[in-house]
Amino acid sequence: MKIAFQMDPIGDVNINADSSFRLAEEAQARGHSLFFYTPDHLAYQEGRITARGQDFTVQRVQGDHAQLGDMREVDLSEFDVVWLRQDPPFDMHYITSTHLLDRLKETTLVVNDPFWVRNFPEKLLVLDFPQLTPPTTIARDLDTIKAFKAKHGDVILKPLYGNGGAGVFRLDANDRNLSSLHELFTGFSREPLIVQKFLPAVSKGDKRVILVDGVAVGAINRVPAEGETRSNMHVGGRPEKIGLTDRDLEICAAIGPLLKERGQVFVGIDVIGDYLTEINVTSPTGIQELERFDGVNIAAKIWEAIEAKRA
Repeated sequence: MKIAFQMDPIGDVNINADSSFRLAEEAQARGHSLFFYTPDHLAYQEGRITARGQDFTVQRVQGDHAQLGDMREVDLSEFDVVWLRQDPPFDMHYITSTHLLDRLKETTLVVNDPFWVRNFPEKLLVLDFPQLTPPTTIARDLDTIKAFKAKHGDVILKPLYGNGGAGVFRLDANDRNLSSLHELFTGFSREPLIVQKFLPAVSKGDKRVILVDGVAVGAINRVPAEGETRSNMHVGGRPEKIGLTDRDLEICAAIGPLLKERGQVFVGIDVIGDYLTEINVTSPTGIQELERFDGVNIAAKIWEAIEAKRA
């Protein structure tokens, strides 16, 4: 198959952690041809969806991991699969790319389905499953956020469309910074904030569960660094081997059919204790760590699901 990757610059990736690199590596091993472009080189041109990028091959040699061909323009309708893999922020640039890629649906399989990526932001899709999530409020109004904090005491405040642990604050019952943080966030963004009841179980880790075509295939535990509340690996969280609990499987059984129906082939959910906190559909990570811990080729499972859809 002809595979295109829409992603952040491939030369910057960590080949031992990046999921896009692992997906490209597995695709190459399966005989597929690869093309790379960044989202700023995606375009609509008189009815065609085009991209300027480069053919590429990969090898597991850091610093020499991607061999890129000459820059050229392609018509993405001629590709079998396009991967939507750039990282958030989930801003209008990101949303516009989903609108453009959505126009390929008659000819090309876009993974994950861009229509539903656009309608399933990580921190909003969980609102469909209130029985699985901690108490949550989404608001820009300071009085509403203050009322939530007064009710629950110890809370987590973060940008609604952030990622990687950036801008995440824990505000305990004695904290006096809520008004200042609200002033800071609203000073540079028109977006709402999300506030959730703090879950003490995060000290034991924030579990990333990987689902392929709606089915759980494994999990890793991400343990916060000493003195940190955030467990994201971008900010020093330590990945550990862990299994799936009955509660994890219950959560996946509840959300899996919807994800499969809506074309979300590769999804990573976040579970703290018994609670679902995020459903990551934009550019989930964690498959390399999971493969090392469990010895299972998750990238192959993802490609098997895609190949079956194309067949």
